Amino acid sequence: MPTLALSPAWQALKAHRLAMAGADMVKMFAADPQRFENFSLRHDCMLLDYSKNLVDAETMRLLMALARERGVGNEMQRLFRGDKVNASENRPALHTALRDDRPLLVDGVDILPQVEATLARMRAFTDGVRAGAITGSGGKKIADVIHIGIGGSHLGPALVTRALAPYSTGGPRVHYISNVDAAAAYTVLAGLDPAATLVIVASKTFTTIETLTNARLVRDWLGSAAEGALVAVTANTRLAAEFGNAEERIFPFWDWVGGRYSLWSAVGLPVALGVGMDNFDKLLQGAHDMDAHFRDAPFEHSMPVVLALLGIWYNNFFGAASYAVLPYDESLALLPAFLQQLDMESSGKRVTRDGEPVDYDTGAIVWGAPGTDAQHSFFQLLHQGTRLVPADFIAACEPHHAAHAQHAILLANYFAQTAALMNGAPQDGFPGNRPSNSILVEKLTPRTLGLLLALYEHKVFVQNTIWGTNAFDQPGVELGKRLAARMLPELENGDPVAAYDASTNGLINFYKAHRDSGN
Repeated sequence: MPTLALSPAWQALKAHRLAMAGADMVKMFAADPQRFENFSLRHDCMLLDYSKNLVDAETMRLLMALARERGVGNEMQRLFRGDKVNASENRPALHTALRDDRPLLVDGVDILPQVEATLARMRAFTDGVRAGAITGSGGKKIADVIHIGIGGSHLGPALVTRALAPYSTGGPRVHYISNVDAAAAYTVLAGLDPAATLVIVASKTFTTIETLTNARLVRDWLGSAAEGALVAVTANTRLAAEFGNAEERIFPFWDWVGGRYSLWSAVGLPVALGVGMDNFDKLLQGAHDMDAHFRDAPFEHSMPVVLALLGIWYNNFFGAASYAVLPYDESLALLPAFLQQLDMESSGKRVTRDGEPVDYDTGAIVWGAPGTDAQHSFFQLLHQGTRLVPADFIAACEPHHAAHAQHAILLANYFAQTAALMNGAPQDGFPGNRPSNSILVEKLTPRTLGLLLALYEHKVFVQNTIWGTNAFDQPGVELGKRLAARMLPELENGDPVAAYDASTNGLINFYKAHRDSGN
């Protein structure tokens, strides 16, 4: 296979980009009364409208040719088959197996019984906590759950817990601690009763310094209640047991599940505690339904493939360095942060799977905030700025609350902003012709949330396949961690440091001189 930038499909897209230099979405709509129907997809209760993009039928044909030329179909089958698609760590990436019910062999062992056994344990445990059969110290019913993790062990569960808050009736309150800044932990602990609190420590290796530092702080806060309050989700059962977790309170987390894809494993335990295991199962089912759509739909009708190719089009042929995620749903406030990690850890690579440096852009910067707040903070740049920023707008047709008239105001803004980005007001200096995707679901339920999150997982996978990069490792993340571990002992004494660059030395020495100033 030729290198990406020299491949026939890539070269054809470069030529097509020049031909599209004067493309005008308003004129394209005027020329094609069926443009919405021709450039939108429906799957189950979800609609993806991509008609407000700088594409025509030829653009999509060429993008589909690129996907086929780069072997997206073959790599997809390798992913679902359990091949070692994470080449740098010599592992499969089997988050999809966590929401499937078919046998799958990994190194000759069927992993389905392990997955089913863990789900059964999660159900027994969450049902017991929610019913009051599993209690805190002195027999108190569990009123609060504290989940301690970071990165993938935090963002997914925190997002889903907030998004599914309408389904939390009858469950304990769920709180999250991730930042090693102790202020985060003390904010959560204020007002809680140790005797009525359950603490989940989620760490794949059980060596993550931020997570273990917070876990020790909370364990000390629990005091005598710690013995019955600790739960662990980890692949390192030995270290979890040494920390004080009883064997029956340790839930497995396997090497073949990457951290940013771990929501679907026992890392989702706080979600199940908060909203019930039945709703967690529905979340899994929604994600599984998107897996099946991704696996079986022709590329032209595949939501993940279309979203991924549009991202390639803007990133690599328009020079768009970022894209915005704009949920018009307050319960999805954490979705931009979740997708930042999913996309930027997966796609932030400058070498291919073969270790060769790329000569094209890879991952974009993902950012965003909920509408309508975002309209009053950064939408000015989207409408009139000099940079092209493609955007995904996400909303639900039906709210969980009873204020339907207010929901109509929200959706009026949702519809109006994409129309304004496209149409603009040239006479007032708003050029328009700004691209966006609109994703609508009937209602934000556990199942539709599963569909949405898996949609973006597979989008990221397709883009990395086209770029030839490994979506499932993150070697750069470890570099700063190693340096921090080296620096930490040097912060504990009063001696000035001189072992680093002048800036780092100066920063550390300023900190040492002022940390106990009392001001």
